Amino acid sequence: MYRSESLSPICLGLLGRFRLAYGTETVPLCGNAQRLLALVGLRACVSRTALAGMLWPEATEAHARGSLRSALCKLPRDGRPLVACSRNSISIVDSVTVDARVLADAALHVVRSFEAPGVAPMPMVLLGEGDLLPDWDDDWVLFERERLRQLRLHALDALAQRLTQEGRHALALETALTSVRSEPLRESGHRAVVAAQLAAGDVDEAVRHYDAFRRLLREELGVPPSPLFTRMLPAASSVEDGPVPHRQRWAGAPARR
Repeated sequence: MYRSESLSPICLGLLGRFRLAYGTETVPLCGNAQRLLALVGLRACVSRTALAGMLWPEATEAHARGSLRSALCKLPRDGRPLVACSRNSISIVDSVTVDARVLADAALHVVRSFEAPGVAPMPMVLLGEGDLLPDWDDDWVLFERERLRQLRLHALDALAQRLTQEGRHALALETALTSVRSEPLRESGHRAVVAAQLAAGDVDEAVRHYDAFRRLLREELGVPPSPLFTRMLPAASSVEDGPVPHRQRWAGAPARR
């Protein structure tokens, strides 16, 4: 039994497997209660109608609303509340920390403050691993997972560029490599790696990284790097790649290396 009367922080983990914890103690929930809490945790506040429709899209409106009431009753009720219910909406309470929202807020802050002067603290949450609820395939999860993935990648690119400009080359390189690990065929992450290496004076490493990416693109997509990337390394512009073989890989997701 978890000690809900204590002042332990309440954490809702959605990056990786679902986890609800009061301090270090995990609280088990049934599947419907997990999905209800995850969706409300991601959106902060959701109307009852929208919530019922997204969680039970195949059910009639009356049945979906009944399932929503049932799921609400299965949330922990003998301690601090997790959600606040009004007549028309359900919202997550402020005392619950949702890791996916912490990540999204950090990424949005980086993107919005990209042009701000001065050395900012390093948002380490962006360097973490774990997709949003990877074992779930609900439509709303797929949408939120892709939204969060794209937001994080753009934030990593912006952060790596800023760190390079500030002369924090090691952190810039680690940030850029995190982006590359997340999406190996995304060129902007590789450009950030090379930019950090060039700024640090590691020209040989920059050329090696460019060449490795050029080969990867050629093998997986049958295309060369963009002229923007090539111009970053003047020596690379003179490399004769020869004709690039046409490969039909655009229809599906490219293989990861």
